[in-house]
Amino acid sequence: MTDRLQMFIDGEWCDASDGRTLTTADPATGRDWATFPSATATDVDRAVRAADRAMYEGPWARTTATQRGKVLRRMAEALAARAEHIAHIETRDTGKLLRETRATTNYIAEYYEYFAGAADKLQGSTFATDKPELMAMTLREPIGVVAGVIPWNNQLFLSAVKVAPALACGNAVVLKASEFAPAALLELGHIAEAAGLPPGVLSVVTGEGDPCGSTLARHPLVARIAFTGGHETARHIVRHSAENLAVVTLELGGKSPIAVFDDADLDNAVNGIIAANFGAAGQSCVAGTRVYLHRSVRDEVLERVAARAATIVVGDPTDAATEVGPLATQGQLNRIEAAVGASVGEGATLRVGGGRPALAPEFRDGWWYAPTVLECPSGDITAARQELFGPVLSAFVFDTEDDVIAAANDSPFHYATGVFTRDVGRAMRVTRRIRAGVAYVNTYRVISPMVPFGGDGLTGFGRESGFESLLDYSRPKTVWVNTSPNSAPDPFTMR
Repeated sequence: MTDRLQMFIDGEWCDASDGRTLTTADPATGRDWATFPSATATDVDRAVRAADRAMYEGPWARTTATQRGKVLRRMAEALAARAEHIAHIETRDTGKLLRETRATTNYIAEYYEYFAGAADKLQGSTFATDKPELMAMTLREPIGVVAGVIPWNNQLFLSAVKVAPALACGNAVVLKASEFAPAALLELGHIAEAAGLPPGVLSVVTGEGDPCGSTLARHPLVARIAFTGGHETARHIVRHSAENLAVVTLELGGKSPIAVFDDADLDNAVNGIIAANFGAAGQSCVAGTRVYLHRSVRDEVLERVAARAATIVVGDPTDAATEVGPLATQGQLNRIEAAVGASVGEGATLRVGGGRPALAPEFRDGWWYAPTVLECPSGDITAARQELFGPVLSAFVFDTEDDVIAAANDSPFHYATGVFTRDVGRAMRVTRRIRAGVAYVNTYRVISPMVPFGGDGLTGFGRESGFESLLDYSRPKTVWVNTSPNSAPDPFTMR
């Protein structure tokens, strides 16, 4: 018996208009556990039109910024109240550790709290002009219907950094959930109901890229698209946006480099490398999977990282003792196995891992891969060039700053970088020269509601989170005011 999930459109829970469904599996066991609607173009159109009505005709159009802040605060409270329930759903649907989904859901409430407080802090400007009796100003207005396309790997966080600033500015949002694991995102429908959002302000649709995602991305009433996901899908998003000329931001995958210098605190560096590669089973856009070790510390750091990776507890994601759970999809497992096999054939040395771990019988059909460390002779190894989205680390040696900077930049992916050194001057030199949207010094994989993130190159463009994201979900309207008591002059009389 499988659970039956529904979409949330225009304040109602519903099936697809043609009744079609998809299935989602528990990655720990490989067995289907729920069905969900496969939205048609008609369903997506209904959601977008409801969002448009809510923005321009319904009560949402008349809310003040302060009132919207109160709504966001209620969403934060509802998230916190449902955190345990949501955590169990997300763990079952994605394989993420229960202790991680529980902590993450509680922390995501902080994002709604932050934007609740920021909602009425967004301001326009006044201008001195060369026309003494005319006054000019700008007002910040909502940008329009927002389409958010969300991946499976961190659904509530990656939706929060879109939904919270969008609603704070007065927009309405239609979210498209992943066709692989949509269950956690559907919980936002319950959050919207609990917070008292008017119908249409927030809808969540489920389905495949075509027709569900493509219809949403090119819909004529969509003004802004915020996408997180893979590079090939991003290319489709950009092509579809040519139909409606929507503003687009892309937050994509990466292949981020970490550099450990000879003067680094090695305990700190090892912990940072482990977090960067094996946290969330490596299923993170910011994962630091290219690790460059100074020749003088290479052997020690590599030995310590490999030893720690070998002792990582892989298993039941609901067990508090587990440190790494399964991969989220069968496709990921297949891709990682092929890439690691190819890399060993290309000359990489397998220091630890490189296969499926031995687990209890109930997990035999799940999508598991052991934490893996590859020692690579060059940056041309398959595992070093591809984003694997799994617990696989590729290690290299370097001798000079220039060497590691060149190697770090020798990639089309420029999301994050990590630098471990006690030399502040070196840290600043290196982080300035390595191409990345986020740079970590003596730490890694840190986020905050107040701080923007994003990359460039094949990791996309635009930034999410932080106060400045409010500017991305609003647009300035210029207003001219004639303050003169006299009538305007005849436009055909030159002065």
